[in-house]
Amino acid sequence: MTCSNQCELALQKNMKKQSDSGKGKHWDDGLSAAARKQRDLEIMQQKQKKANEKKEEPK
Repeated sequence: MTCSNQCELALQKNMKKQSDSGKGKHWDDGLSAAARKQRDLEIMQQKQKKANEKKEEPK
């Protein structure tokens, strides 16, 4: 049994949405929990350093 055109479009849209939903997820980076925690800590420290530097700039 075939789908109508609207059903077919909905299926294609759902397939695209599911394939896009996995992009950029931490669980797919191959790191252990400890390594991921360390990496995230370093990223947050860099962000905090940039924020502090921006705050200290004279206007």
